Amino acid sequence: MDDRANTIAGWVLAAGIVALGLTIVTGEHFASERPEKMGYEVTGVEAEAGEGGAAVAEKPFAFYMSAGDATKGADVFKKCTACHNADKGGPNALGPNLYGVVGEGIGQGAGGFAFSDALKGKGGSWNFEELNKWLTSPKAYAPGTKMTFAGLSKPEDRANVIAYLNQQGEHPQPLPAAPAADAPAAAGAAPAAAGAEGAAAATTNAAAPAAAPAEAAKAH
Repeated sequence: MDDRANTIAGWVLAAGIVALGLTIVTGEHFASERPEKMGYEVTGVEAEAGEGGAAVAEKPFAFYMSAGDATKGADVFKKCTACHNADKGGPNALGPNLYGVVGEGIGQGAGGFAFSDALKGKGGSWNFEELNKWLTSPKAYAPGTKMTFAGLSKPEDRANVIAYLNQQGEHPQPLPAAPAADAPAAAGAAPAAAGAEGAAAATTNAAAPAAAPAEAAKAH
């Protein structure tokens, strides 16, 4: 019986050694390494400006502001409602009430909100251009501002939310006219015309010396 028990114990011990060896070998073979690029790449999604790839050059902001859509702007403004409201007589929250902000003095506030010195020191009024700069990047516009919102990267979103805020006031301002699309072409036409006139003048002047000897010959 003792020999049989020893044999069984030996086989069990050998099996354990083999299992341990296999664990070590497979662990070395399938050892995980940190991938060079984390996560899955989602295709078919266009990156916004600043999120990789070439940034698309923006047109003058008046182009976007002229097509500002207050209804779409109300949807964009939902991103702001954690800190702001734009209701007439609405209270200040983490940020100031924004009713009537278009045309209001920058950093002044009609509702007694305690603005940062960085914003109060800007001066001027919240017109369309200044609001566009602010919404693009509050920290870049007024370094030291208490506003933590990163900004809106799309000019269409900025134009739409400004159009919405423009309606949330007693005296909405008219949206700017869209810049003329053919302005660069028209500007280029003038030099072209001038060049044609110059070419004609040069031709006339070149012909004059040739005619002069002939007239001189007749005179003699």
